[in-house]
Amino acid sequence: MGNLHGLHRSHHHNAPFPPSPAPPSSYSPSAPHMTVEPYCHVDSCLRSLAGKAEGFGRAAVGGLNGPVCHVTSLADEGPGSLREACKRPEPLWIVFDVSGTINLSSFVNVSSHKTVDGRGQRVKITGKGLRLKQSENVIICNLEFEGGVGPDADAIQIKPKSNTIWIDRCTLKNYYDGLIDITRESTDITVSRCHFVNHNKTMLIGADPSHVTDRCIRVTIHHCFFDGTRQRHPRVRFAKIHLFNNYTRHWSIYAVGAGVESQVFSQCNIYEAGEKKTVFKYITEKAADKEEPEAGFIRSEGDWFLNGAKSCLSNDREHHVFSPTQHYSGWTVESSTEKLKKYIKHSTGWQNLPLPPDQLPTTA
Repeated sequence: MGNLHGLHRSHHHNAPFPPSPAPPSSYSPSAPHMTVEPYCHVDSCLRSLAGKAEGFGRAAVGGLNGPVCHVTSLADEGPGSLREACKRPEPLWIVFDVSGTINLSSFVNVSSHKTVDGRGQRVKITGKGLRLKQSENVIICNLEFEGGVGPDADAIQIKPKSNTIWIDRCTLKNYYDGLIDITRESTDITVSRCHFVNHNKTMLIGADPSHVTDRCIRVTIHHCFFDGTRQRHPRVRFAKIHLFNNYTRHWSIYAVGAGVESQVFSQCNIYEAGEKKTVFKYITEKAADKEEPEAGFIRSEGDWFLNGAKSCLSNDREHHVFSPTQHYSGWTVESSTEKLKKYIKHSTGWQNLPLPPDQLPTTA
């Protein structure tokens, strides 16, 4: 499976670490190995999630510095609703006192410095989704999204100019448009341990070739399960994307699409083909400020291609891909094996977890 150049970080610091400088050419990080699951300590207490994401979203602390806010109603709006909590301007750690379905008539706008924490209940969002519009420092954890209707209905829509975001352990399926869209200069985002199923255009990163300012976008996607979704795992324009330890199976068009100027570093992922075999697709497009069209760049290290999956890699387009070590100093990665596949199948998406205790006073 080739040489493996990921770092293993076995613990998390209390504060997010700054980007590290690019390593010297002689730098030789340790090879990944089977270890404890990622984020094994984040459920020890309520706010243990804060600052613990790996990758580009590592600085997200959400509502760490605010009180706990309780969602007591499954209504679309009004007192005690999710919408009411998310629009408040102050930092909040939002939890749910009820289980059930929230049928949204329009997007819920999640303002800055929020944690939307679904642990302790089973909450499904349908109709529309969550929108992060010029939001920063947001964590979304342990929710289900299913059945979005109407044009532009994404489960989680991140645009414009949002940053420092972590989406963890969500189940997303069957929305009219995308499941997660990250566009319009939104950056420094981690998507982890999510389960994507029963969908076509799964994840778009970078709006279209005219949005050249999307060159700032940086996203880490890891330990996710793309379970029979048709395409876009993800589909990328301009952005830098680090994919590691994901399991993508039985796509219907392609697995990962690299459009104009994108850089995709695919590390120790599992790609298991169904009828369609193409894993990486280069998509040629012309940036609005360039004369000639071009496709993106893909580098694959330690990936496992199963059931006749064909990487379709272009060797002359590997050397232009960034190294994650230029941006962060460590991440929990292991070799792509049957054990990793089993872990991802059973440990992604919404989980039946108790709400951990909190040490700070709470408020309604």
